[in-house]
Amino acid sequence: MQITRQADYALRAIYYLAQLGPNQRAATSEIAEQQHIPPSFLAKIISQLSIAGLIHTSRGARGGVSLAKPPHEITVLEVVEAIDGPIMLNECTQSPSACPFGENCALRPIWCEAKEELVDRLRRATFANVAATSAVG
Repeated sequence: MQITRQADYALRAIYYLAQLGPNQRAATSEIAEQQHIPPSFLAKIISQLSIAGLIHTSRGARGGVSLAKPPHEITVLEVVEAIDGPIMLNECTQSPSACPFGENCALRPIWCEAKEELVDRLRRATFANVAATSAVG
């Protein structure tokens, strides 16, 4: 499984905003430059993150982008799913009927367990943790 480039950029944008102080905003041009994200691509990502309720956007001279909630309340899973949709390692993890063996497939439990472990890990990874870890290293 590999997340999309768009999800990677979204994670970088949220990470950047998480490093700012509470209620601080950043211009999208600043985020794009600092995180090496093509500005035109970032505009679409910002829109999706805003729709997902992860960021606030405001226009004008004092406008910009800010987190919609504190970094400790935003998980890596939320950001990835806001961009890429639900995590799915194999189609059968969502729908056993997608496999000709259905519930009797010997591999399905492995895929389901791996998916749950990944989802759980991404759910536990908040941007407060990410920012704290990177500040140390």
